Amino acid sequence: MDVLIHLFVALHIIGIAALLGGFLTQMKAMGEGTARFGPAMLHGAFTMLVTGVILVGLNQADDQAVDNIKIGVKLALLIVILGLVYVKRDEEKVDKGLFGLVGGLTTANIFIAVLWT
Repeated sequence: MDVLIHLFVALHIIGIAALLGGFLTQMKAMGEGTARFGPAMLHGAFTMLVTGVILVGLNQADDQAVDNIKIGVKLALLIVILGLVYVKRDEEKVDKGLFGLVGGLTTANIFIAVLWT
């Protein structure tokens, strides 16, 4: 079971890397007002959602403690992120504030995962 959990943790990290990497590569374009949500950001957010749900299930099946409040907060942030990226994915330009919000929520999600114990 540990190998399976570690595999999905790695996939979860790949998802967050795609989402945050997509944001960071658009920082200059955001300053110019031409940033857009790329496919990597959408796929990264979706990967995080799927692997996160699987990880919760695997941890509960393995009788490990799961902080449901923490998971709920992270899920809520991720649903907002995924919704924004999905709805605005075909637009040529995304508003700076909206683009920055996705980056901020992604960063907040990472800090919640690491610091909330």
